[in-house]
Amino acid sequence: MSNNENIDEKLNKITTIVSKYRIDNGSSSNHINNLDDQINAEYEDDEYADENNVFKKNDFSVTKIKNSSKFLFKKFTTRDGIVGDYPYAHLFKPKMPFRDTIYKYILHKPIPLDTFGEEQPFFPLNADIPVLLGLVFGFQQSLAMLAGLFSAPQLIASAANLETKHVEYLVSASLICSAIFSFIQVSRFHLFGKYYLGSGLLSVVGTSFATVTVAQKLLPMMYTNGECPSDAKGNPLPCPNGYGKLLGTSSICGLLEILISFIPPRLITKYVPPVVTGSVVLLIGLSLIESGFQDFMGGAGCIPDFGGVCDSRYGRTAPWGSAQFFGLGALVYISVIICEKWGPPIFRSMSVIVGLLIGSIVAAATGHFQPWGSQTIADAPAVTFIWVHTFQLKIYGPAVLSMLITFVILFTEALGDIGATCDVSRLAVSGPAFTSRVQGGVLSDAFAGIVGPLMTMTPMSTFAQNNGIIATSKAASNSIGYYCVFFLLVMGIFAKFASAIVAIPASVIGGMTTFLFTSVCVSGLKIISTIPFTRRDRFILNASLMFGFGSIVLPDYFSYVFTYSGSNRALAGFLDSIVLIMETSFAVTALIGMLLNWLIPQELDEELVDDISIQQSNIEVLEAIDGIEKQQVYTVMSNKNSFA
Repeated sequence: MSNNENIDEKLNKITTIVSKYRIDNGSSSNHINNLDDQINAEYEDDEYADENNVFKKNDFSVTKIKNSSKFLFKKFTTRDGIVGDYPYAHLFKPKMPFRDTIYKYILHKPIPLDTFGEEQPFFPLNADIPVLLGLVFGFQQSLAMLAGLFSAPQLIASAANLETKHVEYLVSASLICSAIFSFIQVSRFHLFGKYYLGSGLLSVVGTSFATVTVAQKLLPMMYTNGECPSDAKGNPLPCPNGYGKLLGTSSICGLLEILISFIPPRLITKYVPPVVTGSVVLLIGLSLIESGFQDFMGGAGCIPDFGGVCDSRYGRTAPWGSAQFFGLGALVYISVIICEKWGPPIFRSMSVIVGLLIGSIVAAATGHFQPWGSQTIADAPAVTFIWVHTFQLKIYGPAVLSMLITFVILFTEALGDIGATCDVSRLAVSGPAFTSRVQGGVLSDAFAGIVGPLMTMTPMSTFAQNNGIIATSKAASNSIGYYCVFFLLVMGIFAKFASAIVAIPASVIGGMTTFLFTSVCVSGLKIISTIPFTRRDRFILNASLMFGFGSIVLPDYFSYVFTYSGSNRALAGFLDSIVLIMETSFAVTALIGMLLNWLIPQELDEELVDDISIQQSNIEVLEAIDGIEKQQVYTVMSNKNSFA
């Protein structure tokens, strides 16, 4: 092992030690210095033995089928199987506004304790939960995913200027594909040898936002090159063939993630560390916020450059940026905050959907939205399914490099999401069981990236939204995933639902999506916060983010570098691919970050050494408190004070 690898390993270990110490002050120094043993020991209880046994093969024997039939009959015919004894009331119990002030200064009574978390039972991975509770948690999971599932296809369809019927179809297709691939991810199928398809966790799959960023750069390039049609005045017309080229290119490039899924994750993360993935996720969110704010203030298609007058489709027109549009978007934003502060537990995890619902109700009351009398909703079919509308699949050369980088990023995101799901599910996050789950989960993610475009939907990837729900609801049973799949499938098949979503005013959608895209940025910041921040890490962040931020602030800065206008289509396509990479914020940042991570060796700097010294002193304090000698406490504390 080289010196650079030794330093990387030490830095990762130090970061883990510091994080573990801050979370658990009661741990002894032996546990802190042997974190792997501590984690494995934590999950060796008999209660979780079956959850960690992930090497079971699929059993379709007659005996298994009979036992399953008896189990299902009992589950759906008895009170325990249908309702159980779960405290349902707590799920819908909101927090009283200003409760502490009322009890303390008005009622002059002690402030009651919130015992919800104490009364909630934990449901491990293979736990049998009542049908009603499964429906409640499954519905909660599906609503938490909903915003991401319909906003991504709408943004891509907007970039391609697709007709309303195609937009509605893509929203339905996104829901249906999410249900299909989530079922695979939750189920976990044995393939051959030690390889599986699916993680077997309560892990769901949705439309990737990384593809949205590529599409918003790629499709305008097609209009500029004449590959997408425009009218006599230069206004863009619907470009379904451009969307088909995006699908075809995505499906072929997804083979890269299939290949990567069979490589040990530790080897991949060595070349794509958090300093790279965190920057990429941050820039994906930043690049989407612009389109979110354009909708927030009236609509992306009616900004001043396109006339400046926004039409809500129901006779209510107003200039882009007018107070009425800002008010609708701000109402969604404020509703999300109120729901987070005082909402019941089941609503807090889907606060953006609650905000969308409140904004839609007010929009309907003010004449901006007519869900009960909309001609668009009336004209929509009752049911739909994938392949009702199809798009001609082709490979678009200039997009290949960007899509290959996209799938590398999707791989690293899947690693983090699956690890986080194991953590909140109280499963081991190291060892053979964890590695097997990661392999199956990443392969399932890659499978969705390849097959999704063949089902007319852009690449699907593992969603992280459900991890917060698992943590708050204490329900990690993968059976909840099947209930979630059921609701997603129903919402997708009934096309009126997608039509109603598409008919919601842009300002209401913008209020929700802007909040959602900002949360993507925060996820990137969270990943970045896990790195040691040595001088080398700060330099890589600085050098890689420079072009990423530049391409967001000045989107077409690289369009004037190449001036070739000849008839060589191969050369023109190659130059277009370079322009696409340089103007796609996360792509250029990922390339520079991976290159610098490989070229520049890791190092220990003085700030990190100081942090190590402080943590070592803290460990000595813990040893003293454990009863070695109390006098050592005073000695160590004195040394710490003098050190500071």
